[in-house]
Amino acid sequence: MPRWSFTLALDRTERIPLYIQIVNAIAGDIRRGRIRPGNALPGTRTLAAQLGLHRKTVIAAYDELVSEGWIVTVPGHGTLVAERPLDIEVTRGRIASAPSAMTPGYGVQSHVNLPPPFEITPGMLDLRGGYPDVRLAPMTLLGRSYRRALRIGGRAVLGYTHRKEGHPRLRAALAAMLSSMRGLAVGPEHILVTRGALMGINLAARALVAPGDAVVVERLGYRPAWEAFRSAGARLLPIRVDQHGAVIDQLPGILDRDSRVRAVYVTPHHQFPTVVGLAAERRALLLDLAIKKRIAIIEDDYDHEFQYEGPPHLPLASQDRGGVVIYVGTLSKVLAPGLRLGYVAAPPDMIAQLTLHRMIVDSQGDQVLEAAVAELLEDGEIQRHVLRARTVYARRREALGQALGRELGGVLQFRLPAGGMAIWAAVTAEVDVDRWRQLAIARGVVFETGRSFDFDDRPLRHVRLGFAAQTESEIAEGVRRIAAAITETRRS
Repeated sequence: MPRWSFTLALDRTERIPLYIQIVNAIAGDIRRGRIRPGNALPGTRTLAAQLGLHRKTVIAAYDELVSEGWIVTVPGHGTLVAERPLDIEVTRGRIASAPSAMTPGYGVQSHVNLPPPFEITPGMLDLRGGYPDVRLAPMTLLGRSYRRALRIGGRAVLGYTHRKEGHPRLRAALAAMLSSMRGLAVGPEHILVTRGALMGINLAARALVAPGDAVVVERLGYRPAWEAFRSAGARLLPIRVDQHGAVIDQLPGILDRDSRVRAVYVTPHHQFPTVVGLAAERRALLLDLAIKKRIAIIEDDYDHEFQYEGPPHLPLASQDRGGVVIYVGTLSKVLAPGLRLGYVAAPPDMIAQLTLHRMIVDSQGDQVLEAAVAELLEDGEIQRHVLRARTVYARRREALGQALGRELGGVLQFRLPAGGMAIWAAVTAEVDVDRWRQLAIARGVVFETGRSFDFDDRPLRHVRLGFAAQTESEIAEGVRRIAAAITETRRS
């Protein structure tokens, strides 16, 4: 692989010999983390040519660095930074220390309350909810359409574009899908393409909320969305969730007490995380209140495609007669999360405002990817993929339900959900849920506990177990491992 030129700052007017300056620079770069243990340094001929020096000068510098333990010479691999460089004081008039860039030298203000990302290690089974199986994604078809987009689009898809709302073909294809499959009365002018649904939620927060305004959220819900509203300056007002979804009956009292409520954020199709649907009378009440009070409804329909029993509920946006719903969707669950494609459907004036806010953080999306995905939608390939994935996930839902009943029937209580990608289960009182999760991770399987979704971070006796990302045999093995972890929890 071709290497970048290795730059070092040398001052030929200094009295310090050039080979000592090289030693100072490389030792300092190792200290501050620019060059890391195991990194290869350029050969002496290469570095001499890059610096415009005689090779003997570089050899002398490398010999000094070797003697001090900073670097080692490995036959067949060249000159490498030592795995454990000596942290020694540098003498002979050279630098005594080098600044470290590992910690900021200034104050950092952070009010984001999110746990650090959990790293899935090789061999670990992932039973977290809401994750699709990327092994099913039509990557061959996507690769072909991506190459066609590059070949046909040329400069139009690789350069800067004035089409900040997204590629026009994808906006038109998404509008057609929402109109046909979800009952929304939208055209391309109602669509903004985003890098995932969370960007759409974040943009809506920026466009709607001023510091001190309030947003109503579900007490069990999606923490990254809450933090998006908080980062825009919002106060969050939670409402309860029961077996029929968000308890909208609490909303009139909240609106009477607080005149600064600007929006309600809900997941009505498959409530996140409980997967229950919002009851019809609650849907009607929510829309009626939003129209009367002139507040926005941010509808997060994150996995609409995956309904296994009965028809999917039409979105609130399909019944919106007052222009109050901002509808947020994603292709992450359909294709793959790494593609980062979401969208917002809203009145054109709102789309214009969202686009302005989007340009501050991301001047434009990935035009090549958007054109490629638009082609797959136009050709019906994504629709066919959804049908295949839905069939596979339905079998996996049954497999998880059976495995849980067989291995953990006396520990968990749950209903097999009509849709979604996870099971929400109550845990018997004798189990320490958070301890159970830690012991399960030690056995190579991870799932989510109720605490992750609770507005007040309470240790709820619930778990969320996903079935979409793992095969039926992987699900069976994962459940066996968490059942063994339960046994260990009881012993401890």
